Amino acid sequence: MLLEVQLCEPILQVEVGKFVSGTELLHLAVLHYKKLCVYAVSGSLGNIEHGNQYQLKCMYEHSLYRTAYNMTHGPFGGIKGQDLICVQSVDGMLMLFEQESYSFGRFLPGFLLPGPLTYSSRTDSFITISSCRQVESYRYQVLALAKDAEIQETEQQKIGSGKRLVVDWISNIGEQALDIRVVSFNQLISCIFVLGERNFFCLKDNGQIRFIKKLDHSPSCFLPYSVSGTAINTLIGNHNSILHIYQDMTLKWATQLPHIPVAVRLGKLLNLKGVIVTLNDSGYLQCSYLGTDPSLFQAPKVEARNINYAEYDAEMNKLQKIIKEARKIKDILPKSEKSEDFALGVTVLPDLDSVSQTIDSEIKAEVIPSVMIKIEVESRLPTLTKLTVCVPCPLALTQNSFILELESSVSKKVVLFAFLKGNYLPADLEGSVIASYNTAAGAPRVAQCKFRLPLRLVCFPAQPSKTASQKLTIDTNKPTVSLITLFSDFADQIDEDQLNVLGFQLLAGSRVTLLASKTSQRYRIQSEQLEDIWLITKELTLRLEQHFRRQNYKDFVCTFSGPIPLQDYFDIIDHHFELRLNAVKYEQLLAERAIQFRAIERRLLTRFKDKTPAPLQHLDTLLEGTYRQVIALADAAEENQAIMFQAFTKLKSATQLVILLISLWQKLNVDQVAILEATFLPLTQNTQELGWEENAMAPLAWQGGDACGAAALLSVPCRGYAGLGWVWSLLAASSPMDFGTTHPTYHPSRGSCR
Repeated sequence: MLLEVQLCEPILQVEVGKFVSGTELLHLAVLHYKKLCVYAVSGSLGNIEHGNQYQLKCMYEHSLYRTAYNMTHGPFGGIKGQDLICVQSVDGMLMLFEQESYSFGRFLPGFLLPGPLTYSSRTDSFITISSCRQVESYRYQVLALAKDAEIQETEQQKIGSGKRLVVDWISNIGEQALDIRVVSFNQLISCIFVLGERNFFCLKDNGQIRFIKKLDHSPSCFLPYSVSGTAINTLIGNHNSILHIYQDMTLKWATQLPHIPVAVRLGKLLNLKGVIVTLNDSGYLQCSYLGTDPSLFQAPKVEARNINYAEYDAEMNKLQKIIKEARKIKDILPKSEKSEDFALGVTVLPDLDSVSQTIDSEIKAEVIPSVMIKIEVESRLPTLTKLTVCVPCPLALTQNSFILELESSVSKKVVLFAFLKGNYLPADLEGSVIASYNTAAGAPRVAQCKFRLPLRLVCFPAQPSKTASQKLTIDTNKPTVSLITLFSDFADQIDEDQLNVLGFQLLAGSRVTLLASKTSQRYRIQSEQLEDIWLITKELTLRLEQHFRRQNYKDFVCTFSGPIPLQDYFDIIDHHFELRLNAVKYEQLLAERAIQFRAIERRLLTRFKDKTPAPLQHLDTLLEGTYRQVIALADAAEENQAIMFQAFTKLKSATQLVILLISLWQKLNVDQVAILEATFLPLTQNTQELGWEENAMAPLAWQGGDACGAAALLSVPCRGYAGLGWVWSLLAASSPMDFGTTHPTYHPSRGSCR
């Protein structure tokens, strides 16, 4: 594989020729259903371990206002040193392109359905198969001088002087053709080969039949080629996976293929001529050879000699020592670049900006806080570095990409600002900076650095609330710490008589209250929404760990003993799934209204084109009403999409909270928490085709198992997804619901796994 490029549209046909003016180099012509593109393939020698590099550059493209079917190319009109392209549309129009410009278009007379199309350079004519099962030939000169058809842009063009498009000759074959090709014996004689559904035809230049060969099996592809100046061989593949080779009408060879070929070509590979390349409908490519060349090389006789077993034993012991030493080395992967070669650092200022740098925020508040982020990059060698800064939505940055030209051992700094843009809370406050650069050898490298934004960016101090519907209690094994000590950045508005209670007003959410017990070692977090508790709970556990780590307490542990709020978590899942169902309904309704709108348009255009005007019969009113419905449905679908994105962010917050509570409750290690996160948080983006429900359900449904068997897995070390069985025991113990005996129950109507 030298080059692979993903194009945005389906590919109908690919041809190679001299399609660019001013040069006789070969280029690629790619035909899409609404576009014709010409590409140049270029390569550059590689000086690193990645080898040579190839690129596909678009030279020019033509937009087609008619749906294309196939194309052919050649020196139309006897032109030398360049190839022209002829595209046949589905409605029977031949569109001719003279390299970068559109030449003209002509409609085929009596056209119904498109068929195979080819060009004969000797007669300068286009040959196609009509829906009447006839081979028809049209000369290029007749096409050029015929009356003007609709121009390529479908605008009206004045009808000038010209002749009527007349067919050169017609030959009736009596069946539909699969393919048509023109092969020349020499400069004076050429033949037209047509592969039908039951027969194989060979015609002369004037349309007379040279021979007909009846086929025993249904063909799938063929390739006629000239071996000498007197005979033509033909490769014919059929649906029985058999490849036949004919010389004129005589069968010369038959071979069995492992697949049904849809295309066959001849090639020369590594100085081996006559290699047959076949391709099946699933992309399987096979290179075959009809025979083997005799090998004239004979191995010389080996001279008999005595074996020295002592030398053999010594060499074997030496090799075994090398193998043992190699097994001890754990770092099989190549070592990364030295740390001093490239340095990347990120600093987030602890204080908020005195003057907010917020841009186009959706939050309706007087002041929306922002924080400054400083990024410092240094390289030992001069290099071009691309920086990309990522933060979770709805957080935003004033600038998220930079291109820096670094000098040797000279650091550069960039400054940007982060703020809350959307009218909902993010699922996390962690961001990352990714730097891409090249080493001295030219190899690409990537460096990454993570940072955490302050909590003050999404909330501010407020009066605590006494009542809340959602309450969680975190237990510790150490005495409670004053909230002024933990949340010193929120301590400026704490009353002295309320040292053990603190209120957080989220910028795009409800109010969260944090309480520290005076008599026990507990902390309580409460709010009206389950997903709003996540950020405060995560911040509390992180700050407690940092506080006791600074005091050299290594045995500090947070635990959770209360019931996990699964019912509220399931309601969040149900809401997200209902929004996805609504998106499907909006998509179906939009498709129906669009079909109705196009049907009314066609009826109106037919009425307007009539020479005798007819009454519209309220079609204009119906068109306007349908248009309003399409606009209303599109607005509703767009609004539902925005709400669904917010619901997905809330679902991520609630899921991370549930995972945190499970890890504190069962005292899970880092590997087990990683398995839970990989199971319940498999996506960073939620799409309609592949959403959170499908990805989270797949590993759980694959594991299965009953709760009793899963409980036994708690004592087994988890490796990969093989230990997911204990997830069921955790959920079964935390919820009074019936989980069944073997597998969980998935409710499609509710969109949750219970």
